[in-house]
Amino acid sequence: MSNDLFPGFESHWIDTDIGRIFARSKGDGPPLVLLHGFPQTHVMWHHLAPALAETHKVVCMDLRGYGWSVAPKGDAKHETYSKRAMGQDVIQVMEALGSVRFAVAGHDRGARVGYRLALDHPGRVERLALLDILPTYHVWEQMKAGKIPEAHWGYLSQAYPKPEEEIARDPIPYFEGLMKAWSAAGDLDAFDPRAIESYWQSCNEPTRIHAFCEDYRAGATRDIEADEADLAAGKKIQCPTYLIWSDFYLVSGSVGHAQHPLEIWQKSFAPNAHGIGVTSGHFVAEENPSATLEALQDFLQP
Repeated sequence: MSNDLFPGFESHWIDTDIGRIFARSKGDGPPLVLLHGFPQTHVMWHHLAPALAETHKVVCMDLRGYGWSVAPKGDAKHETYSKRAMGQDVIQVMEALGSVRFAVAGHDRGARVGYRLALDHPGRVERLALLDILPTYHVWEQMKAGKIPEAHWGYLSQAYPKPEEEIARDPIPYFEGLMKAWSAAGDLDAFDPRAIESYWQSCNEPTRIHAFCEDYRAGATRDIEADEADLAAGKKIQCPTYLIWSDFYLVSGSVGHAQHPLEIWQKSFAPNAHGIGVTSGHFVAEENPSATLEALQDFLQP
């Protein structure tokens, strides 16, 4: 379906410890892996990936549980969908495609995998771009303090099988409602219909719905623990780090924060981070691809 969104890209099914991970690749320059967010797939990068492949070897992969990648059942401790475990998938995919060290650009959940990977494996990540997120521990702190609503974070991280069963009764309207709420215009007009079709194919399937919930359960448990352990140890991201934040994160009533995103990251894991805001809803790579591409190209150039 989405081949025409990635002209000239190769398709790969890569065997990893958890199962087969799907990826696309193109280009001969420095390696760059693009990691998507929730509730999307690698297809969210279709505006940016072809241009980035002119200067980089670009790899767009589906995270475990998403798109065409394996969707293992979660475990009692939520380790399977921890960002630490998902980071291991990135390492194995990139090694299979010939790269031990690489740059990472991630949006939403993919950005959480990216910063965890940079903290856990500083020798792997050469540059890190984080699109429209704040550290996981910080968001949960804000929610638990009642400063922002728990919203889908609290709902999806409820104990199995409550959210899975409720969403499975009519999944597309649920995910469509989330994406509309997080977009600047409150609708899906900014998205390519072929991309939306890819997202709904993934969302409309019980093992994927379970994976999404496990992703958020891990976020509420294992990922917070990993963040807090690194904060206590004073661990910092070693590579150059760049933030791209949207108007959505600055002014939205559902996720707006008192502190600026740059300040939050600089005081926690990325003291030397810099970045830029773009006029967009949460989905910066699709709602404002030109500004997002320009920002990434400036950061990624040697």
